[in-house]
Amino acid sequence: MASYISSNNNRFYVGIEASYGAAAVSQLSRIPAVSLKAKHQRERLQRKDKTGTRTFLGLPSSGRFQTSFELGTYMAAWGDPAEQPPHGALLEATLGGAGLKYTGGAVSASDGQRLTFVAAHGLTVGQAVSAAGEIRFVTGIVNPQTVLLNAPFTATVVAGDAVESTCTYLPTADLKSVTILDSWSPTTAVQRMFAGAAIDKLQIDVNGDFHEFKFSGYAADVVDSSSFTAGQAGLQQFPSEPASVGFDYSLIPGHLGQAWIGSTPGQVFTLASARLSFSNNTDLRAREFGYLLPRAIVPGERNVDVEFSVYAQDDDQCKALYQAARQQSPVSVMFQLGQQSGQLCGIYLNSVMAQVPEFDDSETRLIWKFRKCRAQGSGDDEIAIAFA
Repeated sequence: MASYISSNNNRFYVGIEASYGAAAVSQLSRIPAVSLKAKHQRERLQRKDKTGTRTFLGLPSSGRFQTSFELGTYMAAWGDPAEQPPHGALLEATLGGAGLKYTGGAVSASDGQRLTFVAAHGLTVGQAVSAAGEIRFVTGIVNPQTVLLNAPFTATVVAGDAVESTCTYLPTADLKSVTILDSWSPTTAVQRMFAGAAIDKLQIDVNGDFHEFKFSGYAADVVDSSSFTAGQAGLQQFPSEPASVGFDYSLIPGHLGQAWIGSTPGQVFTLASARLSFSNNTDLRAREFGYLLPRAIVPGERNVDVEFSVYAQDDDQCKALYQAARQQSPVSVMFQLGQQSGQLCGIYLNSVMAQVPEFDDSETRLIWKFRKCRAQGSGDDEIAIAFA
């Protein structure tokens, strides 16, 4: 007998598409998702013909669909460095660039923000490195064996220590689409697949219960197991759920990590909250004559904002941050989510125009709230996101 479907009996899979709207069935990998909200509806057209009655006589059944979605996910451990991180496909679709993997190396010397390797590192500016349970980003290449980092490691890193594997995602001019498979138990329930999903917005909150990412955007089509017809999303049959044996449910508490903010890198110990808001200002080629479904992704100007609140102190670091905001001098912002190897995510904004903070004295301690601080750059370099 049919029964209610538990909302917990739900699993999500994501894969990068080779071409827009062509389902990436063979590339699907599971992600630790929280929820998937979607709207799939036809355009609301208005009939203006004289029908001789006040009754609505209906619209053609082949109008264009509009599909939007919001996918909430938890940050999870990166179990196998040989594979992509759990959110790799989503971040690749958000920023555009494929994950840049660094397989690690050995330290020859470490002096503050300067890190020297035993052998040639092969790193580029923007890539991340990880050691002693911390993650940092390369801001300059001194020579084939030495790099400059955005901030020093707080842990002691000495000659012979290992620099571990990382995977870094950087922005590019063009964007990619993903396929999102929404699988349910029992298998006789309606299964859904979003083809041609374009990530328009990414939101990351710091200092919550868990580290959570929210991806939202638009899709070319929603295909379901109940009404599937051959040819949809380039498929001849609705795909079966991929095997996900041994999926790692390990989550990272939202209060673990580090924050580095300022013209001169300094660790902020009084961070109360922070939010990264990333927008591609995406449009779809969806209005062309002769086509019912969108044909491509059209990204607009990228917008990267960060908001953060700190408990104010009378130290030099707070004063310098306030002065930078007043003078409109750019500062760098880096958040490290997690504090253990294999469970690290780094977010780095090289040049941020901090706004003069609001003074919030509603609590027992004064809080400075920095709103809508926009990141800038010289060309597809305003943000880097990495896992280690």
